[in-house]
Amino acid sequence: METWGFFDFVGMFLFLLLLSEGCMGSVQNIGTVNPGFRGTQMNWIDNQGLFLLSNDSNFGFGFTKTPQNVTLFLVATIHMSSSTVVWSANRASPVQMSDNFVFDDSGNAYLQSGGSLIWSTNTSGKGVSAMELLDSGNLVLRGKDSSVIWQSFSHPTNTLLSNQKFTDGMRLVSNPNNNNLSYFLEIKNGDMILSAGFQTPQPYWSMSKENQKIINKDGGEVTSASLIANSWRFFDQNRTLLWQFVFSDNIDPNVTWVSVLGDDGFITFSTLQNGSLSNVSPTKIPKDPCSTPEACDPYNVCDSNKCQCPASILSSSPNCNPGIVSPCDSSMGPTELLKVGDGLDYFALGYVSPVNKTDLDGCKAICVGNCSCLALLFENSSGNCFVFDSIGSFKNNGAGFVSFIKVLSTGGSGNNNPGGGGSSQKRFPYVIIIAISTVLIIIGLLYGAYRYHRRKSKLPESPKDNSEEDTFLESLSGMPIRFTYNFLQTATNNFSVKLGQGGFGSVYQGALPDGTRLAVKKLEGIGQGKKEFRAEVSIIGSIHHLHLVRLRGFCAEGAHRLLVYEYMANGSLDKWIFKKNTEDFMLDWNTRFNIALGTAKGLAYLHEDCDAKIIHCDIKPENVLLDSNFLAKVSDFGLAKLMTREQSHVFTTLRGTRGYLAPEWITNYAISEKSDVYSYGIVLLEIIGGRKSYDPNESSEKSHYPSYAFKMMEEGKLRNILDSKLEVDEEDERVAIAIKVALWCIQDDMHLRPPMTKVVQMLEGLCAVPPPPMSSQMGSRLYSNFFKSTSGEGTSSAPSDCNSDAHLSAVRLSGPR
Repeated sequence: METWGFFDFVGMFLFLLLLSEGCMGSVQNIGTVNPGFRGTQMNWIDNQGLFLLSNDSNFGFGFTKTPQNVTLFLVATIHMSSSTVVWSANRASPVQMSDNFVFDDSGNAYLQSGGSLIWSTNTSGKGVSAMELLDSGNLVLRGKDSSVIWQSFSHPTNTLLSNQKFTDGMRLVSNPNNNNLSYFLEIKNGDMILSAGFQTPQPYWSMSKENQKIINKDGGEVTSASLIANSWRFFDQNRTLLWQFVFSDNIDPNVTWVSVLGDDGFITFSTLQNGSLSNVSPTKIPKDPCSTPEACDPYNVCDSNKCQCPASILSSSPNCNPGIVSPCDSSMGPTELLKVGDGLDYFALGYVSPVNKTDLDGCKAICVGNCSCLALLFENSSGNCFVFDSIGSFKNNGAGFVSFIKVLSTGGSGNNNPGGGGSSQKRFPYVIIIAISTVLIIIGLLYGAYRYHRRKSKLPESPKDNSEEDTFLESLSGMPIRFTYNFLQTATNNFSVKLGQGGFGSVYQGALPDGTRLAVKKLEGIGQGKKEFRAEVSIIGSIHHLHLVRLRGFCAEGAHRLLVYEYMANGSLDKWIFKKNTEDFMLDWNTRFNIALGTAKGLAYLHEDCDAKIIHCDIKPENVLLDSNFLAKVSDFGLAKLMTREQSHVFTTLRGTRGYLAPEWITNYAISEKSDVYSYGIVLLEIIGGRKSYDPNESSEKSHYPSYAFKMMEEGKLRNILDSKLEVDEEDERVAIAIKVALWCIQDDMHLRPPMTKVVQMLEGLCAVPPPPMSSQMGSRLYSNFFKSTSGEGTSSAPSDCNSDAHLSAVRLSGPR
């Protein structure tokens, strides 16, 4: 018999060890899993990837294949008999079979892929003692006293199960469809609302307007809803039943119902009775098949499940597509309004507020003046004007509405009032006559201007404005209104009411003769010529977005350079979040979150939706303004472009404000839109904490707020980061989301910071927010020295400037060209 050597024994030992690990990992757990658990899909391949079953074995939890790719997996809860996924941890980020699910000794459950964290419960150090899959399909993490510390029912995906409590702050989101559009359901303002996730979300159904609901108590505000028996029941904060929505005649209390928000925008109801997905209810939300955004293709008209392109669009676009993808992209050429027709309806009209009450011409002017407007609908009887930046399908039975869409201009005027071919033929001779007359008039004017120029060139140059500059304005399309200095002096009562002071100049309150209030900014030390100033102002003035302060006009007269903005009634954000007197009105959490989200949307627009990126360079609470409804709008965007490089060495504000500068400003690395992301992250932290990023009056641990926030995140003490004066719902996951987003934005490494479009998606709950990596503390050290070396509330004195080609690399600080 052959004698075994030492290495043979070692090899056999390792083989047996691996074999035992594989056997241990393949054991399927019933009901409960304890901390210290980990494994990959391969460990439970014999059990279809599932490693935890409910006690009744109706539900399983583990790895399940994605429909699109059998080599990628979700970590999900499924209904066993039908293999229906009812909840998933990583819906947007599938993993491979070698990736690990971990439930560690600290009580945190998470999913890793290639060293990156995909998903986590963020329960480390919270006393979690077990993971349990309940017979209801709810995955819970329990403490030692059996209390629920975390549960999947509080983080729904696109599915709700019987007795699952859906509350204010949660959101049901569909899977993205082929058009990359998602739908979401949420409780908002005391109502259950279903919306399409366009650039600006568009609601298309609400329970308050649902005729099929049964009213049990009138006047209350909905804060939660649950599927109970055969109805969807809606409760107020005292758990008083307000409404019922009965979706089936099956009253068996033992039936498990499931409601799913599909990628078509409809909510359907089915049972999981007898271990299979069956008994699909004929009731669905919304009931009308033409009441969803995608009942038909965009611009088509839905009529009883039939889709038809309006004749006016079909005549100019055979495929019923006006060809405008991004409405603010001017590279495709000028646009004009095309009348779609009378009597058309739009799914969102019953759920959104009009932008204004006006006449038809005023409504059309609003759309023309807003580059993001794709369509308008106007109601003659009320004067209500509705505009939309994204468009779905229309539907019939919209009596009283006239609709227009924006199309690429053909150079004619007929699109505004399209007529038949015969009418065009009748107008043809008149058009020829008018065209010839126009050409002759233009030739005469040009000849007169030439003679005038010849005479004027013989005279000495006047120190006043020359006629070329005076007429420069008329050669610019889309130019904001030009005001005279005397007019603005009168409008501001000789600049008597000062609203604020910034690095670019002072801001004064003014009013037009019709009573419209204005904010007039006197720019200090601008040395540009009028031509250059007007050209830059025309660019800034052409940028329109809901979350950007609107430029109403300007003045370039002599040495005076003024910008006229819309008036923001509630002033700047800093006045609200840095209040010393707690007895004053304080912004609640919901308002703060909406301000943070609105600011992110404004920056995302500047970074992504303009022809050339606009880097703000000075994001801070003073430059986030609030209207009368506390809607946030970013101000002073593009102003850095009005300074020359030489002037920027004098006006140090161009390099940003102390406390908001990204590390690359100080370390002399390239500046990009990610520098704005850093500043936004600091502002978001200040919104969350109600304090400045650096406060020498705080303890040494808390003086540099970002460092303190990272420390509290690492210790799992998120409540310590939040403003102590705020009252928030402990189940409101937006708090944790906002904190994590802020800490992602202020990473020292600019490549780790998400783009602003991703920030918006994370804040809206459209994608998961993994825990951010801990800061390298470089920013903390730099800022600590930086603050100590300067005093007062000024700006940076770093050697960078916002116009320097060396630091901006290939990024231009201008608007759409």
